[in-house]
Amino acid sequence: MTARDERPVAVFDLDNTLADTAHRQHFLERRPRDWDGFFAAAPADPPLAEGVALVLSSAEECEVVYLTGRPERCRQDTLDWLAAQQLPEGRVHMRRDADRRPARHTKLETLRRIARTRQIRMLVDDDELVCEDAERAGFTVVRARWATPSAELKVAQEREGRT
Repeated sequence: MTARDERPVAVFDLDNTLADTAHRQHFLERRPRDWDGFFAAAPADPPLAEGVALVLSSAEECEVVYLTGRPERCRQDTLDWLAAQQLPEGRVHMRRDADRRPARHTKLETLRRIARTRQIRMLVDDDELVCEDAERAGFTVVRARWATPSAELKVAQEREGRT
């Protein structure tokens, strides 16, 4: 085991935690929702200063891991966005393209898998249901409340299993 492997892990959500999705919310307000448009606009997300500051300070003591409900097909855009923001390198856990389970289920499953071999220092996420379930499971949670909440995104996360 290397020194890197001994560090605790800080787990960060992306949308409305590190990336401001406000400019692409209109894709979710349509019926039917335009998921392709929503995800295609993600590379233009401005960074959220509070989240960026927290991930940078966490990287001093922790290995940073990203845990997003974005589908796997968005991986390259996501990696490019993280690099463009000069955020720490880290593993990126994404939802399988056809997985429509609520984010609270998919994310908790991934947290438990990581926790089998690593100490998780904290999860930083904006989704209250994800945060509540993670706390119930014994994880330390930081609620990312620095982005403008979106009712449409909340529905998408919980009922449609899309992000």
